[in-house]
Amino acid sequence: MKVFVENEAGSNVKHLHDEKSLQVQGTMHVYRPYPFPYGFVLDTTAEDGDNADCFILTNTPLRTGEIVECEPVALMEQIEDGQADHKVLAFLRGDERPVERIPVAELTEFVTHVFEHIPGKSIAVGEFKDKDAALSYLHDCQDAKPTGR
Repeated sequence: MKVFVENEAGSNVKHLHDEKSLQVQGTMHVYRPYPFPYGFVLDTTAEDGDNADCFILTNTPLRTGEIVECEPVALMEQIEDGQADHKVLAFLRGDERPVERIPVAELTEFVTHVFEHIPGKSIAVGEFKDKDAALSYLHDCQDAKPTGR
């Protein structure tokens, strides 16, 4: 799967893109730095109307705007403001600096606190599910007419 890197690991800046055209729409500061590169899976549409979100579990520096090939390894269930907003967890294909294990505590800490500076924002983390759940989720989110990027 191809993932568009929207936010860099270690950054407190959340880049906002039109997820279909990939055009930059702005930025905002977040309360916690991203623990891993974060973006979205191209040619998908999730339940919230955005592309399927993805954390790339790597120690390799990736830059905003890069499109990288990844392998899904798990699914983190998440509810944001009462709506499903699950996250695919993926490894960078051919990664020479992979993360050894799925960092459940680190990801949970990040997502439950990243937007705590926004009054009324509600985020809850559910279960961490296996690769089959991630593949099923991605299948359900697949757009009818891929762009071919």
